[in-house]
Amino acid sequence: MRFTGKTFLITGGARGQGRAIALKAASEGANVAVVDVAKDVATVPYPLGTEEDLAATQEMVEELDSQCLTLTGDVRSQADMDRAVAETADRFGTVDVLCASAGVHSFVPFWEMTEETWNTVLEINLTGVWRGAKAVAPRMIEQRSGAIVITSSVMGHETGPDLAHYAASKHGVLGLMKSIAFELGPYGIRCNAVLPSVVHSAMGENPVTRKWIFGRDDATTQDYIDATKHWHLMPGRPGLPPSSIADAICFLASDDARYITGVELPVDAGHMLLPGFNHEVVEKADEPVGPWY
Repeated sequence: MRFTGKTFLITGGARGQGRAIALKAASEGANVAVVDVAKDVATVPYPLGTEEDLAATQEMVEELDSQCLTLTGDVRSQADMDRAVAETADRFGTVDVLCASAGVHSFVPFWEMTEETWNTVLEINLTGVWRGAKAVAPRMIEQRSGAIVITSSVMGHETGPDLAHYAASKHGVLGLMKSIAFELGPYGIRCNAVLPSVVHSAMGENPVTRKWIFGRDDATTQDYIDATKHWHLMPGRPGLPPSSIADAICFLASDDARYITGVELPVDAGHMLLPGFNHEVVEKADEPVGPWY
């Protein structure tokens, strides 16, 4: 029960990784506040969490004998983030841990991407993290304690086709994390990031994502499971369960990690150890061929 008497505030907590964090923290005694936009967002091509999902998260947390506050709010709004922090503190007396978990993606070549598509991903995945941290920092500074855990991605070090906005956002939050850790460290506040590989959740596995992977409309969940095994070095690991990310986040939020700040923790079943390979070599007709010295 590492979190008895502690309060977690989790963005993007209606389902998926955010819900898994809420359940893991609650199982170890935490009070939990969950904020989610709970509606679809323009330019995000798959359904987002709903108010029914938020209610289900609350019910699951309360079944673990923990208290749960659910809030609808958009990380693109500083007023919403300020309100989420204020209502969480009013309800539970403090905010000890911020888990900045809200995130989205879409698939568009960068030169075809609209400004709205670019801005949506950057505003949610990067600027939304800054807004949440900005909202919670004064309270943590006052109490001289706290932990902020940011969800980045292995795409914080890599890239892929049609994901320039997503890669930029996930690279960006790593720089932001280090700056937050540096500035808040003297107040006893830690900040770290988790870098998930592909995660089997509604964000990671849906018709739009399957079509992007396979290039066809009829790809199935089983196709997704079989394909994502190839992302990982360790055997038998397809898309990772959201609980695996929650375990790492709760470790970084706990006193077990009290001497750890400013670090990037991959949770990727060895994905980042795999050598790269270009499967789509295009030979240029007029390119001279060997010998090379």
